[in-house]
Amino acid sequence: MRAFLALLFSATAALAEGDRPGEFDYYVLSLSWSPTWCAIEGDHRNSPQCDASRDLGWVLHGLWPQYHRGWPDHCQSPQRPPTRAMTNDMADIMGTPGLAWYQWKKHGTCSGLSAPAYYALAREAYSRIARPEVFRKLKDPVKLPASVVEEAFLKANPTLDPDGITITCRAGRIQEARICLSRDLAPVPCGRDVIRDCTLDDALFDPIR
Repeated sequence: MRAFLALLFSATAALAEGDRPGEFDYYVLSLSWSPTWCAIEGDHRNSPQCDASRDLGWVLHGLWPQYHRGWPDHCQSPQRPPTRAMTNDMADIMGTPGLAWYQWKKHGTCSGLSAPAYYALAREAYSRIARPEVFRKLKDPVKLPASVVEEAFLKANPTLDPDGITITCRAGRIQEARICLSRDLAPVPCGRDVIRDCTLDDALFDPIR
């Protein structure tokens, strides 16, 4: 029994040691297609993100510290948590203050940055990636290969390489574009656990409401 407890303690300690703030290899910038999230989850929650007046397309899901394999999360950060005003200020690109808070708690704490600095960096990363305008022009739902979405991002962002972006799907729909960036936000290749492209040839893509 003692041996088991010692093993359990050492494993827990190793996990905690591995998730130290500021110790990671690169960032993943995750952009979520808001109509997909609303169709799957947001509408059922009556989320303000899904109000047609918001006119939201690609929103910032998060800026995630990443290892070459795996990722840290929920780090024990010495930084103060964000204020309500800080999370409210991120709702314009993240949809809701609640998502901004959750992303800080799960990912921002591992960045080694203060909450204001983390949000500022996330906003800067979001602004550096051009979201293809063609998707904002859709009037009706369409079905398309996920590769078409990736190609549109590559065309809009000539500095990106195919191995630095992946498109994900959920419930048969285009879900997210995930782009890999260095600590100074330069494009970098994604690790093997990130570069898992959706292979659907007929993924549903809803228009902005």
